[in-house]
Amino acid sequence: MKKASLSDRLRYAFDNTLSRGPIALIGWLALVSGALIVIISLVVWILGIGGGRSLVEILWMSLLRTLDSGTMGGDEGSWPFLFSMLAITFGGIFVISTLIGVLTSGIEERLERLRKGRSRVMESGHRVILGWSEQIFSVLSELIIANANQRKPRIVILGHKDKVEMEDEIRDKVGSSGRTRIICRTGSPIDMQDLEIVNIHASRSVIVLSPGGADPDAEVIKTILAITKNPNRRTAPYHIVAELRDPKNLEVAQMVGRGEVELILVGDLISRVIAQTCRQSGLSVVYTELLDFGGDEIYFHHEPSLVGKTFGEAIMAYEVSAIIGLHPRGASPQLNPPMDTPIGDGDQIIAISEDDDAIRLSGLQSYNLAQDAIRQLAGAPKEPERTLILGWNWRAPNMIRELDHYVARGSVVTVVADYAEGAAELKQCCAELQNQSVTFGRRDTTDRRTLDELNLPSFDHVIVLSYSDMLDPQHADARTLVTLLHMRDIADRTHGQFSIVSEILDLRNRKLAEVTRADDFIVSEKLISLMLSQVSENKALNAVFADIFDPQGSEIYLKSASDYVALGTPVNFYTVAHAARGRGELAFGYRLQANSEDAENGYGVVVNPDKSQVVTFTEADRIIVLAEE
Repeated sequence: MKKASLSDRLRYAFDNTLSRGPIALIGWLALVSGALIVIISLVVWILGIGGGRSLVEILWMSLLRTLDSGTMGGDEGSWPFLFSMLAITFGGIFVISTLIGVLTSGIEERLERLRKGRSRVMESGHRVILGWSEQIFSVLSELIIANANQRKPRIVILGHKDKVEMEDEIRDKVGSSGRTRIICRTGSPIDMQDLEIVNIHASRSVIVLSPGGADPDAEVIKTILAITKNPNRRTAPYHIVAELRDPKNLEVAQMVGRGEVELILVGDLISRVIAQTCRQSGLSVVYTELLDFGGDEIYFHHEPSLVGKTFGEAIMAYEVSAIIGLHPRGASPQLNPPMDTPIGDGDQIIAISEDDDAIRLSGLQSYNLAQDAIRQLAGAPKEPERTLILGWNWRAPNMIRELDHYVARGSVVTVVADYAEGAAELKQCCAELQNQSVTFGRRDTTDRRTLDELNLPSFDHVIVLSYSDMLDPQHADARTLVTLLHMRDIADRTHGQFSIVSEILDLRNRKLAEVTRADDFIVSEKLISLMLSQVSENKALNAVFADIFDPQGSEIYLKSASDYVALGTPVNFYTVAHAARGRGELAFGYRLQANSEDAENGYGVVVNPDKSQVVTFTEADRIIVLAEE
């Protein structure tokens, strides 16, 4: 091997120095310019051609000519002196030009790094969103509303997309962020070093979005691991909210979360909402009202003056808040507990209210109950139901299993979808159904002949699922819209009485779909986003929502107003609440059929009405209750 010469070693050392970036280049330029100034100044001084100037004066003159070539224009003296100054000036032009280029390149490099979103965030007490999907826009919209009364709220996003691209999409789809500052960074949520960029250890809460793809749960679990197992993690517990698709991954996610993670099962949530809503038109509006930050929400509230009273007494103690449960100190929340349950010291009530500071005792002693209008009717026995499901996505089998909890024995489910594996998947997952039988047919659900041959009026409920697994959101919603238009025409022609519930992926398409006059729309991604936002604000809400959506225990129902009060008789809502309390139920709203197609009036749904307000109900109106069945 040839031995490296001294020049080779010097050249190698020089190259290594230059590779260190702009600072090293500036250092070399300073060294070169300094050497040039000193050498020429010494030559001028030693040769005595400086016109009697001292060495310091010559050095100063040389420095000025290096920095500004125009300074030479006023020089006077011998030709050797002038040529020396000219040499200094030429050297200065070279140095300054190179310096400008180095500074420009360094600034551009810095700006490029900032554009890439790789600089560290120095916020604290902020919310962090890990991942990027279409859900993020709904999550941001809700958090912006929740942050409206907070001081300097911050939301930091870590996604795989370019920082500028994320900011542009947020600006287009979310609009003004109000008081909330949204900060985007580019990186991987499963990379511990990238988590340091968003200052995850100083965050107030963390939302982990499902990334989509073939195995999204694996990415979510790895993200949770990257946070909880981080060697730089904080000692205080994290507040993490994450969504899972497959219930089989729940146990693993709970193990890695170590009690710091609130998990939302996306499949179960949407399946249960669809299963319940197809039998009760307007229920999705109720869920949306409870989940979003725009109207009434669920709060935990401690009221010392209720200690020693029963839960049944607490129901009537509030005029502009609806009590739906109790959170005993040191125990799990309980929705609709027995009316004689005592309220102990440290217990909290669970209330639906416009705001937490609106939960105030009314102080009323008399509620002006219309005793003669109260009805105590036993519920009618369940009859077998026929349900038609048009379309397919991965939630279909789970939704059918959920529907089995609510229908009477002998019910029938017919699934028609343009999906080759539908029959095999249903046979595998629905073998243990107790109350329903299921049949599958593969056909085009947008074909009018298919819908005519199905005899739609023979069904009680029709559910139109989105082909979200096979098509992008816009194409999937377009197929759903075509199917709904055909169905509405068939219903008008045959005077069919079947209910129609449809799944919509993009909230913007709901306005288009409303022309079909379907009974209800489930905007699946919107509901999931609302749930994530609510639980990120208060982790205790996850247990409340899990109880509400669980077929075991108390759930939300829309029951006929005639079951509670006399129709056509003006009554206040205290009377309705009293009638429901007598049946072990909690009434917290109503739906007026006359406004069922009016979006401005919440499609007729009123949650948490003023209990003193007088309402006259008709046969088609419904009372919103929390009940066991």
